[in-house]
Amino acid sequence: MAAPLQRQVAKSARLNAMLAVRSLRHHRAWLFQAYMLMTALTFGVLAFFVSTTPYFDFDLEFTRAVQAFNPPWFDALMRAVSLLGFDWKAIVAISLISLYLLFVGLRLEAVVGIIGSTGIWLLDTIVKTIIARPRPSPDLVHVITELHGPSFTSGHVTSFVVFYGFQWFLAYTLLKPSWKRTLLLALLGVLILLVGLSRIYSGEHWPSDVIGSYLLGSLWLAAIIQLYRWGRNQSWVHRLLRESWRQRGKSLAHE
Repeated sequence: MAAPLQRQVAKSARLNAMLAVRSLRHHRAWLFQAYMLMTALTFGVLAFFVSTTPYFDFDLEFTRAVQAFNPPWFDALMRAVSLLGFDWKAIVAISLISLYLLFVGLRLEAVVGIIGSTGIWLLDTIVKTIIARPRPSPDLVHVITELHGPSFTSGHVTSFVVFYGFQWFLAYTLLKPSWKRTLLLALLGVLILLVGLSRIYSGEHWPSDVIGSYLLGSLWLAAIIQLYRWGRNQSWVHRLLRESWRQRGKSLAHE
């Protein structure tokens, strides 16, 4: 009986050494809850106003200011970032990254990333249907491609924030400090920031649409990270993923 007890004590000691002090953990938890509440309230207020207003004065002024800056390199950059979030291109990018995570053994990370992408697509569709805000009109600003459907929120922005934001979180928490990690974090962060600007530059969304999209995306990203952290501590989740991966491998071998 003494050996199991000693192992349990040693395990508890290692865990306590890894954890922050209790007061700091409570403080972090309070900050996270306050962030979630403030973000949700801000998004709710913004959604209410955009549901009653086709566009705000600052939407028009900011869009025209962004579109006034159009050297060839910037125009090409904005178009390229927007293209990455359209239709099959977005699906291919998400699929390739998810397959890579599976290949290196990060099964839970791949599954949670897919859950996050699917969930934010559903949320974005629901919000678009409820708010039903019209897109920017070509007689007000330059519109590169006239899209049909509501403008609030931007599916590009919400999906980038959730999927690439989750990849940023994984890189930050799982990878050892190195120049490669720093470069990856910088690239993901810049991509998330640029997609919002690209949607305004293209004239396909108002700035207030983009702000709402960052708010909604960050809320769902926070929820997905909590799901991931919970899943990491559940042994049955890991057993289920291992077994499903093993069965998948057997089925492919028999085909």
